[in-house]
Amino acid sequence: MKLTFRIIAFLEGISYLLLMTFGLYFKYQLNNDSYVKLLGMPHGILFMLYILIALLLKKQEQWDFINFSIILFASLIPFGTFYIDRKYLLK
Repeated sequence: MKLTFRIIAFLEGISYLLLMTFGLYFKYQLNNDSYVKLLGMPHGILFMLYILIALLLKKQEQWDFINFSIILFASLIPFGTFYIDRKYLLK
């Protein structure tokens, strides 16, 4: 389960960065929202999987409230999931 979470966290982080760079660039600079639509759905699915698997791993990894909150909050900021992988999942 931990390896699955690491993979999902990585993919969620990449999809978020792609959405925030290419998606928003094409939407606001070129008035073409097709990349937001293309990247938005996979990112949303990966985001929900990240949250769900984090909930499932909470007890197994014995994350306290503060650490678990940091893990959840990291999915909302760019590069946050990469930090979580290094800090919490490589142990």
